Amino acid sequence: MSASQWGSPTAPRKALLIHGLTAWSGSWEGLAQLLVAEGFFVVAPNLLGHAWRRGTDYRMSTLAEDLRPYFVKDTSYDVIIGHSLGGPVALSLLQFLPKTKETAIILLDPPLELEGTEMIKSWILNEAVTIKTIKELADDRGWSRRDCMLHVLSVLMCDRTTVEGIFSHNEPWSFSGLLRNIPPHVKITVLASDPKVGAFCDPEHIPCDVERLSVRVLPGIGHCIQCEDLDAIMDSIQLPKAKL
Repeated sequence: MSASQWGSPTAPRKALLIHGLTAWSGSWEGLAQLLVAEGFFVVAPNLLGHAWRRGTDYRMSTLAEDLRPYFVKDTSYDVIIGHSLGGPVALSLLQFLPKTKETAIILLDPPLELEGTEMIKSWILNEAVTIKTIKELADDRGWSRRDCMLHVLSVLMCDRTTVEGIFSHNEPWSFSGLLRNIPPHVKITVLASDPKVGAFCDPEHIPCDVERLSVRVLPGIGHCIQCEDLDAIMDSIQLPKAKL
């Protein structure tokens, strides 16, 4: 298994973080440190085709099946967070979750339905080829120096065949149906980015009147929510109340 870990394996709670397309497990550094401070052991796997991992089958079901080892012997997580591509992957993991454990799933701007995937793919490939400097990223997106460095590293560890495979093996791109049958032991929160600053998740694609499903749009926040609004993510996690 290829993954990053933070905190102690004996911590009272566990979190599984699933990165997005062209990212890698280390991209979660900022959020992971906050979770560790709240008593979590944090595990973040590297998806197939990322962080130098090789793959030939990039169907969403295959990406999820590759993560099955993280659920052996009924291993459970209090929180599972998926960003972008990691959102549909997280939803594809519902079948692996132990039914005896309540799990909170937080999806960060997940692309549930996409049209014009060729244009999106070309944009992502262009980003991978014309890699910006750390300063350019910081000036353009307002991210911390740490997040800019981790982003540059992640792009360097993911080649174009992965991007092409992700899109060609998941055509048509349609995963909103995975939200229609949420198990009783699972609660899902969707944090959607602002459409004006590059959101990939359209709230209109999220099914209405589904139990244990909530949606929140973050004004002024771009696609990489974990780089721009950690408070919104932490607020979505039910943390123990401090004793008075």
